[in-house]
Amino acid sequence: MAESSPELMTVKETAEYLRIPLPTVYYLVQRGQLPAVQIGGRWRIKRSLLDRDVLRKEEETGQPTVLVVDDDPALQALFKQFLKKANLARLVVGSGAEALSMAKKQKFDFVFLDLKLPDIPGDEVYMQLKALDPDLPIVVITGYPDSEILSKILATGPVTVIKKPLEFDQLNKAVKQLGHKGAEAVA
Repeated sequence: MAESSPELMTVKETAEYLRIPLPTVYYLVQRGQLPAVQIGGRWRIKRSLLDRDVLRKEEETGQPTVLVVDDDPALQALFKQFLKKANLARLVVGSGAEALSMAKKQKFDFVFLDLKLPDIPGDEVYMQLKALDPDLPIVVITGYPDSEILSKILATGPVTVIKKPLEFDQLNKAVKQLGHKGAEAVA
């Protein structure tokens, strides 16, 4: 059986294993979010560490795990800074397809979901995430509070909505409403 599941996987094998796009694997490797080593100028991902450290992180650390779905690099950076300060395990993705792929592999404690995504409308991502986990708290972030997409989500029941531009205090308040202690204010 060892031949069918090598310890070191290529980036392409990792993308297939995690069911996420190849560029996302490169992105996560370059930022140190996947356990990888460079051999001969090529990245290799350690399957055992991937299974242990990435896919099982929430269970082992007891840290709440947050999925952030937003394609804006500035907002991704804000979320990473905020969630690190709040001591939350985090996975930041830029598309609906990546979000759904990760939600099928791992349980999240809550999700921050932008409604304007490059591939799938936010309301569709919302509905599919809820289909996977009906109790999953999802905080909608939008620059368009009067949009039809948001109206469709609001029709399903109460939803926490944060309007863009986002601020640290808004994120902290949302996280506290979801039962986490939040983060210390940025100095």
